[in-house]
Amino acid sequence: MEKLKSYFTDRKQQVVVFSSTAIALYGYDQGMMSLINTNQNYLKTMGIAEEDPQVGVIVSVYYLGCAVGAVIFSYLADKYGRKPALFGCLAMASLGNLIMFVAGLGYSQGALIVMYLGRVVMGLGVGGVDSVVPVYSSELASDGARGKALAQEFQSNIFGLNMAFAINLALTVHLGKTSEIAWRAPILAMQIYPIGLLAIFGVLPESPRWFIFHERHDDAEASLKYIMGEEEGKKKLDELQENAKQESGKEIGYKDMLNPKHAMFHPTFITIMGQINQALTGYGAVSVYGPQIFELLGYDVQLSEFLTQGNYISYFFLMTFAWLLVDAVGRRTVLLGGSGTLIGCFALLTLFGALVQKSDEYGIPKQAVAIPGIVSLFIATGAFGIGWLATIWLIPTEIFPTTARAQGTAISVVVWGLANFAVTLMTPILFNNLKYWLFLVFALTNTFAGVWTYFYQPETGGRSFEENQVFFDAARKEGNWRVSKVLDGEFRKLPYPKPDGQDGETQPLLARVRDQIG
Repeated sequence: MEKLKSYFTDRKQQVVVFSSTAIALYGYDQGMMSLINTNQNYLKTMGIAEEDPQVGVIVSVYYLGCAVGAVIFSYLADKYGRKPALFGCLAMASLGNLIMFVAGLGYSQGALIVMYLGRVVMGLGVGGVDSVVPVYSSELASDGARGKALAQEFQSNIFGLNMAFAINLALTVHLGKTSEIAWRAPILAMQIYPIGLLAIFGVLPESPRWFIFHERHDDAEASLKYIMGEEEGKKKLDELQENAKQESGKEIGYKDMLNPKHAMFHPTFITIMGQINQALTGYGAVSVYGPQIFELLGYDVQLSEFLTQGNYISYFFLMTFAWLLVDAVGRRTVLLGGSGTLIGCFALLTLFGALVQKSDEYGIPKQAVAIPGIVSLFIATGAFGIGWLATIWLIPTEIFPTTARAQGTAISVVVWGLANFAVTLMTPILFNNLKYWLFLVFALTNTFAGVWTYFYQPETGGRSFEENQVFFDAARKEGNWRVSKVLDGEFRKLPYPKPDGQDGETQPLLARVRDQIG
């Protein structure tokens, strides 16, 4: 009991719990809309048919809202602080959710417009959460535990997805697809997240790095002592003040970050390609259209929905390996392992999908290929979660200086939003035209994502924010972005101690590589 009490009174754990619950908002929406889209009362209220393209547009405009919200709230996070920006994000998400709930409530004319408005407004808030929370969390985590903290937060993302889908599924099974309650109740239930978070908002500390950047050193000291205690907080303050001196006078804007001649272009391009490659894994299609995939393997609608819930539950538990591995083996290893596993699973799904379609012709029992197909899909889901879900959000928080960290994470969310907007619009079209061949496309796109990661993604784990800047300084001086060519491949692996073990320690990376590049 005392251990449990200590866990929830630990300041860093409070930040992790808060950030995890905030990130669950993102997952909840993914699970919320999947079954609402097939509710007949919802479609009638909105005045659209199930095959109407607007069904997909309603889902996808949310991601455009996320892209805009990321830019707005990252600006507010830099100007006014991480906490005020987070407060605004949560309030915006709550408002958007309420607008969605009242769409067509007691009226029909204009219901579709109100739903669109609610989706966009909620997207603004959730996009802000997705851009500010990773920055806030990483700035309060120790260098060797940033990956674990963010992976735990994204495991909560999957909890949110499971919660929404479970509520949807239970109401749909018991009330039917013609019930108004079956689609309105899951929307309203989401309010538990923003309202609950706003209720405990006061106990959170502001980011000490933000205070230092704004020359509020007394506030930074108070924040650090609140989080770490007197002695450790004072030591960390001296370190942050020294790092701030090196960054002083380096104002960085979005134009700088997108300018190929600017020092921040390289980390910005790494961030953009990370989100593009995450989209190319194909898992966006699996998460949004899971039931349709199980139907492709030969199962009826209701069983496909139950199998989708089972896949999400497996997803949640397998995410445990993400936070166990990401700091232990490094970002590159989990990304490459995820890509390799996804390539194999999607290749097998192509084969199993083809055999299901030809099972009668070849005399193959459908279950003989459908069950291995289910296993392949479950493994693919876990591989994405362990390798690609949290890691791509983590890297931008590790490769930008304080002056550009919020903007870098915002760019990550913008690219994510645009990529998911395209995926949610294109997936039904691709499924209808390519059927099981779509899995082969995903196998090929995963190959591209894995190859690009191998050549160009530096290992950012186990290093301070400042040490990771050295890679980009060296790459610019050497005129080469290949990880194996920069600093003799130093950033292909975690900064392990020297194998000779003379004194059990190693010369600090920051000093060593700076000596190499002069």
